[in-house]
Amino acid sequence: MGTTLVTGGLVISASDEVTADVLVDGERVVALLAPGSGLVDSADTVIDASGKYVIPGGVDAHTHMEMPFGGTYASDTFETGTRAAAWGGTTTIIDFAIQSVGHSLREGLDAWHAKADGNCAIDYGFHMIISDVDEQSMKEMDVLVGEGVTSFKMFMAYPGVFYSDDGKILRAMQQGAANGALTMMHAENGIAIDVLVQQALAAGRTDPRYHGDVRHALLEAEATHRAIQLARVAGSPLYVVHVSAQEAVAEIAGARDSGLPVFAETCPQYLFLSTDDLARPDFEGAKYVCSTPLRPKENQAALWRGLRTDDLSVVSTDHCPFCFKGQKEMGRGDFSKIPNGMPGVENRMDLLHQAVVDGHISRRRWVELASTAPARMFGLHPRKGTVAPGADADIVVYDPGAEQVLSAQTHHMNVDYSAYEGRTITGRVDTVLSRGEVILSGGEYTGRPGRGNYLSRSTCDYLG
Repeated sequence: MGTTLVTGGLVISASDEVTADVLVDGERVVALLAPGSGLVDSADTVIDASGKYVIPGGVDAHTHMEMPFGGTYASDTFETGTRAAAWGGTTTIIDFAIQSVGHSLREGLDAWHAKADGNCAIDYGFHMIISDVDEQSMKEMDVLVGEGVTSFKMFMAYPGVFYSDDGKILRAMQQGAANGALTMMHAENGIAIDVLVQQALAAGRTDPRYHGDVRHALLEAEATHRAIQLARVAGSPLYVVHVSAQEAVAEIAGARDSGLPVFAETCPQYLFLSTDDLARPDFEGAKYVCSTPLRPKENQAALWRGLRTDDLSVVSTDHCPFCFKGQKEMGRGDFSKIPNGMPGVENRMDLLHQAVVDGHISRRRWVELASTAPARMFGLHPRKGTVAPGADADIVVYDPGAEQVLSAQTHHMNVDYSAYEGRTITGRVDTVLSRGEVILSGGEYTGRPGRGNYLSRSTCDYLG
């Protein structure tokens, strides 16, 4: 692979901004050098980043490629989804392997390896969804942590599918407290939501917009509060996924103010979209059905504030795409049958840069939320999430002045709509290196399936 020199760019990390040349040897960054260091003539490859940002590749810690849900499957495979991620400047994903009820954790993990291994264009790891808490599963948790699967997700939602009651959640949290794992929680009161779903359908309220009404913000806040208290009892750290409601942010902020090891993420859809999209006419709102649901716009101010104060530490996508035609349409006449999920793995870095342009966050916070913090949260730092000597050469050269229009006509995700169709944003990926290899440059993709490596992860940096 030889040496690569990225010259003249503004190197942005979570803590610093410096104009520097970045020297890569093989798959690793070996030095940050003063501009004009004299290595231009000796490097095998030179990339001119003048006038551009040089940032670590994005780490999307919440994706669902090929996930089964509601009688269908997420439309992105590991091949198409990781290619789209690369187009958007993301060079690492962490997907969710699923334990089916009655089966072992190992069976679920092996099934996801079979889907992903040999098909990913970028590096990847796995969280483990626990659907069946028993003695065998608890023993397997210890084994998987030793093998680098160090985070386990549970659901307070979806009774009959992924749902775990409080006793099972407590038991798994206790195991995580003992073995160093991080418990991830989908915090919605699924039992109460199911009552509201049935009442809405019985009253003839069947359109997509009612998906948001029945998944009430207070039921997200209640479940978040309950998850925090269970984690306190267990002595376990907690990571709350896809936070959407200001009431839930308040629960998390209170816990963190009390010094508890409680962390949380939000997603671009909650920052840039709202119930106005969920209420679009002619069933168009089905494109925006996800859980937790989109909220009224007034929630966005609380989410942005949470991102600035670090009460929300990560922005992930919860990328789980279903095509409008043939998949989302399964819920015509019954919103509860609409597959829950939205596409976004290609858009996250650009939307967060737009947040920099709009004054919501700083450039360094952009890099922290999109790359450094998820790498630290899930045991990948300093290998991932930074441009520094010894780190993997996952590097994005980013053009902060380029304009683009987001559209299904030009995106690379395997889904027939864009949640941000027609939105003009400022900033665009120019060049992407994954472990030192240029896989995207000047609008030409040169990556390939199978070049991505599986990542065995250590435990959460923030708990050390």
